[in-house]
Amino acid sequence: MKVRPLHDRLLVRRLEETETAKGGIIIPDTAKEKPQQGEVLAIGNGKLLENGTKVALDIEVGDRILFGKYTGTEVKIDGEDVLILREDEVLAVLA
Repeated sequence: MKVRPLHDRLLVRRLEETETAKGGIIIPDTAKEKPQQGEVLAIGNGKLLENGTKVALDIEVGDRILFGKYTGTEVKIDGEDVLILREDEVLAVLA
């Protein structure tokens, strides 16, 4: 997949959550929420400020991130569902 997001945007693959709860209960597909964790596949060149300077992103390709439930735009690229979101929509980077 050769896609490069523009400016301060990220291309993210959602990480699927487990199908069983901690107590061993199997969660059906209809009751699952969309995962809020993802892996960064590609990043843009950086945010362009009003004075013309470019600020590099704090997030790198391969980082695992947390993001909000309703953030970003879902797209299908090469048959894979991915998410494009801005760097300021990222809540945290997982260590």
